Amino acid sequence: MTSLLPRTALATFAALGLMAGSAFAQDYPTQPITFIVPFSAGGPTDTVARLVAQAMSDELGQQILVQNVGGAGGTLGAGQAATAAPDGYTLLLHHIGMSTAPALYADLPFDPIEDFEPIGLITEVPMTLVARADFEPETLEELVTYIQENGENVIYGNAGIGAASQLCGLLLQDALGVRMTEVPYQGTGPAMTDLLGGQIDMMCDQTTNTTTQIQAGEIKAYAVTSPERLDNLPDIPTTSEGGLNLEVGIWHGLYAPAGTDAAIIERLTEALQVALVDETVITRFAELGTAPVTEGQATPEGLAETLSSQIELWGEVIAAAGVTAQ
Repeated sequence: MTSLLPRTALATFAALGLMAGSAFAQDYPTQPITFIVPFSAGGPTDTVARLVAQAMSDELGQQILVQNVGGAGGTLGAGQAATAAPDGYTLLLHHIGMSTAPALYADLPFDPIEDFEPIGLITEVPMTLVARADFEPETLEELVTYIQENGENVIYGNAGIGAASQLCGLLLQDALGVRMTEVPYQGTGPAMTDLLGGQIDMMCDQTTNTTTQIQAGEIKAYAVTSPERLDNLPDIPTTSEGGLNLEVGIWHGLYAPAGTDAAIIERLTEALQVALVDETVITRFAELGTAPVTEGQATPEGLAETLSSQIELWGEVIAAAGVTAQ
């Protein structure tokens, strides 16, 4: 149907709309912001989120609240964030699961690329191969031999389909050519509790969730999955030192719903970059065995490139393993 308004009037209204959006973005933020973390409180991604939220709050002048929306391997919270108003007040802080979900879920309720605006990468966290304190193997070499000889008798815990701990376990089993008995939990917290209690033999999880227990001697650590040893865990060898081809890091990124004003994305990226050079964040990350990414990575372009390449990578790994969530 032909508009009754002259073209000049339509152009004026469009210009006014752009001006209003720009003015809104210039004033942003005027109220608290929510970070949706699609995992339970106390887990590694939650830890990263709360550190970054505090530092970004100081920069933005508004409180950032962390809302934990766990379930369905992180897809429940991500789906909720995807449908939030694109006004900059509801954001998603997610890990590598954003890149694995398309291969794991046949009916994914969101598109990681189409339904989100990337804000920037945050950190890449190494993983640790750990076991109950009284597990028989003493070294990484002994662990490899033990798993190859005992296979399904080894009880491996993880935080559920698509969780970082499950992905690391897939790579470990592929590298060794054997399958262990996997026990999925509703989050890393319960899995760690059972590891401490001896109900499971081992797991592979982020340093943000294992460092404290390793340093306290409550669990046995065999290797870190980083290219080099970690400053906070200097006595633990890398997987490559033990002849194991298993290097994996769990990256975290910050997203806004698709359609969020570009000026708001720019403001959030600036705040994220300020947060990542905050001394408290740097120090706490170091204690957890990780570090902030570079300024060039903490950008929409840096996160978009990582997400795209990782979707391709993990799609191949997951297909080869024959793992699906449904």
